[in-house]
Amino acid sequence: MQTPDEIIHQPVRLKIMAALNTLQAGKWLEFVALRAIVKATDGNLGAHLLTLETAGYVLVKKDFAGRKPRTRVCLSRAGREAFSRYVTALHAILEPQITTK
Repeated sequence: MQTPDEIIHQPVRLKIMAALNTLQAGKWLEFVALRAIVKATDGNLGAHLLTLETAGYVLVKKDFAGRKPRTRVCLSRAGREAFSRYVTALHAILEPQITTK
């Protein structure tokens, strides 16, 4: 049986991946909006994004909007594929339980 990806399986990272997966490929989400979605502190979200970025699952872009610094996040192709495998693994775990009830 396939096991869920341990990097994604952590609750905050799962929320991040799920939120980014709803966007079209190549679309970016601002850090502030993502923070509100996952209900995390700046430091907590930053640490989880670093883990996902190191794994190659997200891309992080830092730039300026006018004079204000801006951080945006996008799901990478590898991240989109990893999330799909994660969901498939969960279905494989749950499916036998659903059919036996």
